[in-house]
Amino acid sequence: MARHLSSTAKWTQYFAARLAVMGITLFDIRTNLEAATAVGRAMYRYDHRHRERTTRNIERSFPQMDRQQVDDLAMQSFEHLAKLVVEVCQIPQLIHTDSWAYRVRLKNLGKAADLLNSEKPVLLVTSHLGNWEVTGFLLTVLGYSISAIVRPLDNPLINDWLLGIRQRRGMRVITKWNATEQMLGVLKSGGSLGILADQNAGEKGLFVPFFGRLASSYKSIGLLALSQNIPIVCGYACRLNGAPCYEIGTTDVIKPEDWADQPDPLYYVTARYARAIEKSIKLFPGQYLWMHRRWKSRPPHERAGKPFPTSLRRKLEALPWMDQASISQLEQPLDCT
Repeated sequence: MARHLSSTAKWTQYFAARLAVMGITLFDIRTNLEAATAVGRAMYRYDHRHRERTTRNIERSFPQMDRQQVDDLAMQSFEHLAKLVVEVCQIPQLIHTDSWAYRVRLKNLGKAADLLNSEKPVLLVTSHLGNWEVTGFLLTVLGYSISAIVRPLDNPLINDWLLGIRQRRGMRVITKWNATEQMLGVLKSGGSLGILADQNAGEKGLFVPFFGRLASSYKSIGLLALSQNIPIVCGYACRLNGAPCYEIGTTDVIKPEDWADQPDPLYYVTARYARAIEKSIKLFPGQYLWMHRRWKSRPPHERAGKPFPTSLRRKLEALPWMDQASISQLEQPLDCT
C-alpha cells in the first residue's frame, strides 16, 4: 500500500530529487561512478540492517564461499546500488542513437532478436540485476515497441517526472496496480512487455526453486504466457568492468512448445524463468540487490509445520533440470528470522 505524504513533503522531496539529479549531471559519468563507489561503501559500513540481510542471503545462496568472499560480494552489491542511482539519472545521455553501438555489448541475443523482429508479442523477463533500465532504453532506441510494468512511487510528483523520462524515448509505462487490461492490450497488438520478476510474490505466489530454496514467484507471468500462447525471453543488462558500458544478454527463451507436454505448465514456466534469473545473477553476482527479502514468504507446509507435500515433490521431479539432491535440499525448512 502506498504511503500517504503531505503536500509539503511531496514538493520538498520532488525539488530535492530534481536538485540532486541536476548536481549529478554536472559531472561526467566516470567521476560520478567513482563517487558512487565511495557512497556505497559508506552505506555498507553504516546500514547494519541491510548489510546483515545482504550477507545472510549471499551465505545461503553461495554456501561454498568463505566469510571474506561473502563480505566482499555484499560490499559490491552496496556499491552497485549507489552506482545504479547515478546511471539512472544519466541514462538519457548514455544510451541514444549515436552511442549505443559502443556502450553496449550484445550476447546470446539471436533467438530473442528473431522474436522481437517477428513483430509478435513477447514477454521480456528480467530482475533487479545490473541496470534493467538500459535494456528498455536500448530497445526503444532501436525502434522496438516496448511497454514496462512498474510499481508507482509513493510521491506522485517524482513518479510522473521519472515516467516522463522513460516515455520521451518511446517506452510505454504501465503501473503495476490493475494493469491486466493494459497488458493484454499490449500483447494483443503485437507489442513486447517487460517485467521485473525476482521479488517476493507473497503467500499466494508459486513456490519454485531459487538458489537452493523455495521462493514465492509471480504466477502472473506464466498465466500471461499460457493464456496468450506467447514466448518468454529472460535477460539481463549489466555493467562491464566498472565503466559506463553494458552487456545485454539472455539466459533462456521459453517457447509454447516447451511447456506443451508438461504435467503442470504453469509451475514449469514459473520455475524455468526463476532458473533463468538465477543463471543471470551468477554471471554478475556483485550487481544484484541482495538486500531484497526474496525468501520472506514461506510455502503453506512450512508455515503450518507440516511435512513436505507429495504433490510439490512430484512437481519438482517433473522439472527436467532437477535431481534428487536438489529436491532434498528444498525439503529443508528455511528460517527467515
